[in-house]
Amino acid sequence: MKDFEVLGHKDTRSGFGEGLAELGRTNENVVALCADLIGSLKMDTFQKENPDRFFQVGIAEANMMGLAAGMTIGGKIPYTGTFANFSTGRVYDQIRQSIAYSQKNVKICASHAGLTLGEDGATHQILEDIGMMKMLPNMTVVVPADFNQTKQATKAIADHFGPVYLRFGRPVMPIFVKDDAEFIIGKADVLTEGTDVTIIACGHLVWKSIEAAKELSAQGISVELINMHTIKPLDEGAILKSVGKTGCVVTAEEHMKHGGLGDSVAQVLAQHLPSPQEYVAVNDTFGESGTPMELMTKYGIDTANIVEAVHKAIARKKA
Repeated sequence: MKDFEVLGHKDTRSGFGEGLAELGRTNENVVALCADLIGSLKMDTFQKENPDRFFQVGIAEANMMGLAAGMTIGGKIPYTGTFANFSTGRVYDQIRQSIAYSQKNVKICASHAGLTLGEDGATHQILEDIGMMKMLPNMTVVVPADFNQTKQATKAIADHFGPVYLRFGRPVMPIFVKDDAEFIIGKADVLTEGTDVTIIACGHLVWKSIEAAKELSAQGISVELINMHTIKPLDEGAILKSVGKTGCVVTAEEHMKHGGLGDSVAQVLAQHLPSPQEYVAVNDTFGESGTPMELMTKYGIDTANIVEAVHKAIARKKA
């Protein structure tokens, strides 16, 4: 297996902040709205450079979604910013009615997603948001893997007309995507080619899958690793081509087992290529306070869990 060069360590929310700042300098139609979390969302630079295009709405997320929907009527491209829990669970009705149903060109940008929000605990650690958002007609769902890819995705979604849910996080993680890599919505990145098992991951679990693939390679297991950064529209062709070769798959995500990336992959395989599949995801439970890495280990979404799932998937293929 090839070695991945670590280009540094940064949080994905900082990739969003840098991408938004660059958009502010190049696209005068981009506006930003924040629900009292400018520093947490890294929106400071955009605010300073574009005070006339930045709107601090306070702790009023539902109002923020309504404002953003209205701004699109005048040709603006609104980027809303708050925690993933408040970007979805708190405002689902407003997103459904005012944005998705109306096909408004709003970019819903959600930080601090999943367990790795860490010490803030279960009330803030939303693990259902991918499922909630992918079920909405007209909604595109993007979950980038590292700082560079989050920056690239932030800029790419400005050119995509229609509502987008962009999900990213808080913890500092390795950067492995090249800063000049092309980001194409709906097209998966095949990171390594292999013959024994396919691992399909998104978000922070892509790096954990890279670590797992290295361990598995040392055990003589050939892994095909796919960074599925777009959950909807899903790259079905990449899934079928890979699993058609390897014969089994493991999906890995920082999300509830029900309704996330794994279920999207399972749906494709059930219709076109029934194959053994194992899930690495949070299994029908809320989280708790703790450090990000402690929580990933406790709730079964760490490197060792991916390795274990691969062995189970391969065993089922051979049975």
